[in-house]
Amino acid sequence: MKDRITPNHFQELTTIYEVSKVLSSSMDLEHTLNDVLKTLESHLYISPSMILLRMDEDLVGVIAATGLSVAEMERGRYRLGEGMVGKIMRAGMPVVIPDVSQEPAFLHRAYEPEIHQRLHAFVGVPIKVGYECIGVLAIYRSERHKGVSFRSDVRLLQMIANLVGQTVNLHQGISAERNRLLREKHRLQKELQKRYSIKNVIGHSRAMQTVFADVHQAAPGKATVLLRGESGTGKEVIARAIHYLSPRRDKAFVSLNCAALPESILESELFGHERGAFTGATQERKGRFELADGGTLFLDEIGDISPAFQAKLLRVLQEREFERVGGTQTRRINVRIITATNRNLEEAVSKGEFRADLYYRINVVSIFLPPLRERREDIPALIEHFLARYNVENQRKLTLSPEALQTMVSCYWPGNVRELENCVERTATMIRGDIIRNLDVPCQRNQCLSMALRPLEGGHPIVTMRVSSGGGVPPPLMPEAAEPAAANDMESAAPLSERNRLIQAMDRCGWVQAKAARLLGTTTRKLGYALHKHGIEVKKL
Repeated sequence: MKDRITPNHFQELTTIYEVSKVLSSSMDLEHTLNDVLKTLESHLYISPSMILLRMDEDLVGVIAATGLSVAEMERGRYRLGEGMVGKIMRAGMPVVIPDVSQEPAFLHRAYEPEIHQRLHAFVGVPIKVGYECIGVLAIYRSERHKGVSFRSDVRLLQMIANLVGQTVNLHQGISAERNRLLREKHRLQKELQKRYSIKNVIGHSRAMQTVFADVHQAAPGKATVLLRGESGTGKEVIARAIHYLSPRRDKAFVSLNCAALPESILESELFGHERGAFTGATQERKGRFELADGGTLFLDEIGDISPAFQAKLLRVLQEREFERVGGTQTRRINVRIITATNRNLEEAVSKGEFRADLYYRINVVSIFLPPLRERREDIPALIEHFLARYNVENQRKLTLSPEALQTMVSCYWPGNVRELENCVERTATMIRGDIIRNLDVPCQRNQCLSMALRPLEGGHPIVTMRVSSGGGVPPPLMPEAAEPAAANDMESAAPLSERNRLIQAMDRCGWVQAKAARLLGTTTRKLGYALHKHGIEVKKL
C-alpha cells in the first residue's frame, strides 16, 4: 500500500532542502556537519544527535554532535561491531531501538547519566559512499515522542546520510589533494633551498632565497653586476659567491674598496704604474685590473669615487682597455666587474654627483641585499654560527637563553650582519658564565654601542626611526623667546655640536627628558643613551 502524502512529507522535503543548503555553504567539514545536526534538531525536534565517521580501519568516532561536550565526544568512539554504532558500521544497515533502556547491547558511552534518563528511542543509519560505509548518522528521541513514525525517521535520515556521504567524500578528496599539493610545495621548497644555497652565506628567509636565486641566475653570464644594500649586509660575500659560481671560478677574484684610498693612489691600485711614474715608483707594478684578468674584479663603495676618476673608470668598463700610470702602452683585459654601493645612485645622478653614463654601465644586473631587520628569521641561525665559531676559537661552551635570543631578534641592527657579529662576540667575551641571559645583552644594560650610530633627523647620531619629509637638516633648537635677528644669526652660525644640541633641547624643555625627546624626534630611552654618552648630567629643577 502506497504511503499517503501528509504534512510530514512536506516537512521532510523542507528539511532535506535546508540540509542541502548547509552542506554547500562551507568548506569546513566539522562546522558544516554540526550545522546539519542543528538543522535536523530545529525541524524534527530531536536532541541529541551525532555524526560519526571512520577514524581508521577498526574505529569510528564522533565528528559532530548536538548536546555533547568535548569530553563526551572524545568518549564516543566505537570499534566495528561494538554497540549499536559498531553494528551499523559492520552491517551497513539502519538500526531502530524504540526503547534503549530495554536493549542490553546499547552502550551509553558518550552521554552523562542524567542525559541517559531522557533518552528513549535510538535511530541510526549508515553513511555510505557507494557500497562503502564511512560513518553513522544517529538521532535520539525522548519519551514524549513515542508516537513518531520510526519508518519516516529512517527514510529521512537515509536521504540526509546520502547527502552527507557525498559531502564527506568531496571534502576528503579536496583535503587529500591539498595535502598532496602541500607536500609537493615543501618538496620544491627544499629543492630550491638546496639549489639556491650559497656556501658560507646563511639565509633561509624568503628575501635571501630571492637573492640566492638572482645570484645563481646571474653568475654564469658575463654581465656587470651591481650589489646594493646597507653597510654590513654581506655584499663582498655575495660578490665572491657570484665569482665561484661562474665559469671564471678557477681564475682570480680581486677586490678593492674604492672609498678607502685617495684618487691618486686609487688610480695606481687599479691600473698599475710604470717604473718612475711618480716619486717612489721604483719598479713597475700591475694594477687590480691586470691581476684580475680572466677572473673577477670587485669594486666596493663604487658610489664614493670622484667625478674625475669616474671618467677614467668608464673607459675601462666600456672598452676593457687602459694604460698604466706613467705608461703609453694600451693593455686589454678580460675581466668581469662586480660593483657594490650603499648609496642611492639615482639620487647622486640627479644631483650631478655621479655620472649617468657610468651608472648605466655598472647597473646592468642589480641585486638588492635586504637589511637584517627585514629578514629576522635568519638571525637565530646567524647567532648560532657566530657563537659556535667563538666557542671554537676560545674553547668555551656558551649557549644563548631563549629570552636573550628574542631580545637580539627584536633589535633594529643598523649595522646589519656585521653589527650582529660584533654584538655576539662582545657579549660572549664579557660573559662570566656559560649561559648568555637577557640581561647580558648590551642593549639591556644601556651599553649598546650602535645606538649612537643610528641617525637623527639631520644626521645627528641620536637614535630615531623618523625621517623628515624634506630630507634636509632641521634648524638648531632655539629658545622660544629668541628674536628674529638672533634666529638669523644662529642660522648663519656653524651647526651646533651634538652635545650642545642636547643641552639646548634639555634646557628648553626644563630638563624633562620626555619633552626633550619629543622635540628631537626620538624616544626617552634613546635620548638617555645620548645623554650618558656625552656625560650630560640631568639637572633637577
